[in-house]
Amino acid sequence: MTHPFFGLSAALATPFDGQGRVDAARAIAHARWCLAKGCGSVTLFGTTGEGASIASAEREALLSAFLADGIEARQIVVGVMANAIGDAAAQARQALDSGCRGVLLAPPSYFKSLQDDGLFAWFAAVFEAIGPSARDIYLYNIPSVTAVELSVALIGQLRQAFPAAVAGVKDSSGNWPFTQSLLEAHGDLAILIGDERGLAAGVRLGGQGAISGMANICPERMLPMVLEGRDDAGLVAFVDELVRHPVIPAVKAMVAYRTGDAAWSATRAPLVALPEHDARKLAGLLDRIGQTKAA
Repeated sequence: MTHPFFGLSAALATPFDGQGRVDAARAIAHARWCLAKGCGSVTLFGTTGEGASIASAEREALLSAFLADGIEARQIVVGVMANAIGDAAAQARQALDSGCRGVLLAPPSYFKSLQDDGLFAWFAAVFEAIGPSARDIYLYNIPSVTAVELSVALIGQLRQAFPAAVAGVKDSSGNWPFTQSLLEAHGDLAILIGDERGLAAGVRLGGQGAISGMANICPERMLPMVLEGRDDAGLVAFVDELVRHPVIPAVKAMVAYRTGDAAWSATRAPLVALPEHDARKLAGLLDRIGQTKAA
């Protein structure tokens, strides 16, 4: 099955109001900004969006609010991070039945030291539970969060068994040799580079873009990396500094800085907001990369 070039999707940060509730109005405004700045889609409930902390009813309400406000379903990817097969399938079905562009599906993260056979059985059960509507599934490899690495061989097994379902892989391993082997073996899938520091090189080897936390902050700066495979030393240096901090609070602090809206800094427990002095330091670096150009 042939899919159009994926491009850039903002791994959308989730705003919370003063009572800790998901703030749909802020989220929609932010999504529209990301789309206007060149993102082809936004990804709800991913890692940067604190997806594992968003309850099922909140997910349904926010997706419905996006669609009701006129954001097209084809501009929305939905992240699914669940341990139970039934929960993962239900969340994926909700997105696919709404016509969303696709689903970013992470492996179960509670169980450790998993074998490929067990992971294959889990993914297969999820696909079968979704049923005939299973399509445009992007397997999510983020071992720093899940403690589970999706092997090149496992991805091959899944795409062979479910060719209509598996559309690509988001590789957030930060392991460049693994990324290279993934592109070599499965370059006809949409391989999305999760670590912006390897994005340009990945695109030059056939990668199809990114679902990126940095797209919350400077999506227009990322477009040459995504569309042309152009290196950007300034952006890479900023990411190097950002990942010295808890990434989700750091990204939200930079959205707060960009918008002038301090409410964006709020996180949901167990996360805590980035300390103000760290936010100021990052903001200074962000200003400096804004004065440099991509190579």
